[in-house]
Amino acid sequence: MIVFSDVDAAAQRLAGVAHRTPVVTSRTLDSLVGASVFLKAENLQRGGAFKFRGAYNKISSTDGDVAAYSSGNHAQAVALAASLLGRRAVILMPEDAPAAKVEATRGYGAEVVTYDRYTEDRDALGRALAEERGLELVKPYDDPLVMAGQGTAALELLEDTGELDVIVVPVGGGGLAAGTATVAAERRVRVVGVEPEAADDTRQSLARGERITIAVPRTIADGLQVTAPGELTFEVNRRLLDGIVTVTDEDLVDAMRFAFDRLKLVLEPSGAAALAAILARKIDLPARVGAILSGGNVGVDRFRELTG
Repeated sequence: MIVFSDVDAAAQRLAGVAHRTPVVTSRTLDSLVGASVFLKAENLQRGGAFKFRGAYNKISSTDGDVAAYSSGNHAQAVALAASLLGRRAVILMPEDAPAAKVEATRGYGAEVVTYDRYTEDRDALGRALAEERGLELVKPYDDPLVMAGQGTAALELLEDTGELDVIVVPVGGGGLAAGTATVAAERRVRVVGVEPEAADDTRQSLARGERITIAVPRTIADGLQVTAPGELTFEVNRRLLDGIVTVTDEDLVDAMRFAFDRLKLVLEPSGAAALAAILARKIDLPARVGAILSGGNVGVDRFRELTG
């Protein structure tokens, strides 16, 4: 479990290292949805996604070289954070991970080991890899230091915007949602999570009151292709999250197009989830809405393929 002071401590570790990403507004968006919307542009974060926050907070709090498993954004974040801290990183990535994410991970100096996400268990493989090579395993979400680091995005959002009624966040393993909800609870702000329709493991888990596992989801949002919420993140989110809504892949593409055309921002499908839920009216919007645009790691060819 994490508390607000953990997020505050993470913010101090990240000061001067992570980018304080801008909060973007759009009169066109506000008029479309009938609310004032404030978008935290974590696609402009180091490594191209919010994941750098949690990875750096974790690695800077531990010693030695590190291992991780990820479809892309956590991989890049761990590789970059390890490089900045003078550590070696070995990353387990699925064979079908976006080429741009694999290349960027290697570009930050990490060794990449691949696996088949549809037939192999990445958790077991990751633990075995870390044990075999004597590395510290940096989990993508199920770690208090990682969750606290992710919560700093919401902390900055609230500092920059003042009062908000709700914050909308994408939900994969639940680390960003858990960190955001921890901050929001301190400020009495609601938090709504967004999952792809095909990857609604957290929505189903919250409805049942226990963690459930689904088959590897087929969705363009590779960063949200999670089969079960984390153990630690689920405990936080079932206490603090106000609910989960789902979006289609078509909704995600519509949001990517809107961000590019109107905001001049490039978002990957996962990074567009919160905006997609707002544009598709999946949430009853109050007066002041915050949303985290969680990442922009999509290659130009893939972006054109999805939005063309």
